[in-house]
Amino acid sequence: MALGPLPAARDNALAKIPIVLAKDAVPAKTRSVAPPARSATEPYRAYKPRPFTREERDEVTVLFGGLHWRAERVIQGAMENLGYRTQVLPTATREDLLTGREVADIGQCCPTSFTTGNLANTLRGKAREVGAQEVAERYIYVTAGSCGACRFGQYHQSYELALRNVGLDSFRMFLLGQEGLDQGPAAGGGLELDLPFTLGAAWAIVLTDVVQDLEYQVRPYELRKGDTEKAARESVEYLYEVFRKRPRRGAKWGSLAWHLATPYFVNAMKEVRRRFDAVEVDRLRVRPLVKITGEFYLQTVEGDPNYNIHRWLEAEGAEVYPAAITIWFDYLMRLAGQEFEDHIGLQKHARIKLGGIRIGQAALRWTYGRMRRALGDLPRAMPDQYELRRLAAPYYHSRLNGGEGDMLVGKALWAYHRKKAHMVCELSPYSCMPNTMSVGAMAAVIGKYPDLLYAPLEIKGDAEVHALSRCQMILTEAKKRAQREYEEVLDKIKLTPEELQARVTPEMRKATYKVPHSDIAAGTAANFALHLAQC
Repeated sequence: MALGPLPAARDNALAKIPIVLAKDAVPAKTRSVAPPARSATEPYRAYKPRPFTREERDEVTVLFGGLHWRAERVIQGAMENLGYRTQVLPTATREDLLTGREVADIGQCCPTSFTTGNLANTLRGKAREVGAQEVAERYIYVTAGSCGACRFGQYHQSYELALRNVGLDSFRMFLLGQEGLDQGPAAGGGLELDLPFTLGAAWAIVLTDVVQDLEYQVRPYELRKGDTEKAARESVEYLYEVFRKRPRRGAKWGSLAWHLATPYFVNAMKEVRRRFDAVEVDRLRVRPLVKITGEFYLQTVEGDPNYNIHRWLEAEGAEVYPAAITIWFDYLMRLAGQEFEDHIGLQKHARIKLGGIRIGQAALRWTYGRMRRALGDLPRAMPDQYELRRLAAPYYHSRLNGGEGDMLVGKALWAYHRKKAHMVCELSPYSCMPNTMSVGAMAAVIGKYPDLLYAPLEIKGDAEVHALSRCQMILTEAKKRAQREYEEVLDKIKLTPEELQARVTPEMRKATYKVPHSDIAAGTAANFALHLAQC
């Protein structure tokens, strides 16, 4: 059947499209990519960097990154204390995501693309200044390594491919494993992954986790905008100097004993508390409390990789409960203990090794608790790993340990049952297998506890509107829940908001004033109202 003429408007629009004949077309530009390091017929060979020698240490800069800015800055001080020249990579951007997708392998999760592109762009910028050969000689990259059911164990292969594709195939990368405190010298001996190195990094993370938690508790309630940010940045710079001037106490167990027993870091945290003392707050503002969980990188970093979710939530009127890296350390130790736990009676000394792991966990939790107490017990305590395992057990097997495994389910149930948050926001990379499993398990959890507010966000790196609009729907319910909780507390204590304000003393307006947490309310305003009723 013949078609009638096109409508005039459409006809005119089609007429404006230029037509280029095939014989006149400009040939497509070929993508320039370095040849692969091996052919398809060659066997796989693990990446092995050129040696980094002790003699080079004074001239070579160690690059690292991928955590929140507080931890990165203080780790920098700890490394400089040991004689390393260091530089923190900038926070990854959307441009880095696109670069990572272009120069590395396909099928990456967005954390791999962000971190790969970030490293490639940083080095490419330096190569434009001093040349690729000078970059390969003057810089090395240190990052964490692992293995298991996650792409994290293959990150370095993506870095290797990306650097070959940008003409930096001779650049050196070194992996810091997660399985021990003393891993000895890396190839060449210039990078010594010994106890002073790993303890400095671990203690830097513990201290900055505590500072981060305090910062996020205070900022939504500050009376003068910017005071909390100022106190946090001054505190981190002070801790950078504390770690840069850290006394040397041996290279082996003497160093461990000193880190555990010394008041050096406790005194530093008391100074941090004095800086936060100057921040005035109004804790009777009603805010929903949102617990952040998810894949390690996405829940830790603050910036484009997770759509700036922390600051976005605050801008939407929420209080954020951030994810502490120290809890990840505790989880890794629990996983190691489970291996020995399963082999008691089958493997020699399994029970003794399990006992050693438990002692290590106790030492970590004790150290974290010391730093909390130095800040007036205001930062939140770590959840018990074995309680998390027990809570998650009906929904997720504890031996399925890819990513954060059963801990993601356990933390959601812990926040719900213990009144630790009104809502849980889980950040999952697109196609991340471990997080896909946890999100699936959470379907059964929601079936049993339908009033648990849970927002699983699939992060692709370039679908911000979709992810944040999904979060906003759940956040709206969390706001209603926080307001309803506060009003129920007012009915219970028989006081009005005006009467509560009249009871607030100047001491109570300090950011470091301790408000007890009740077992009937999650929100700061509701708990503060209960506290004021008893004053």
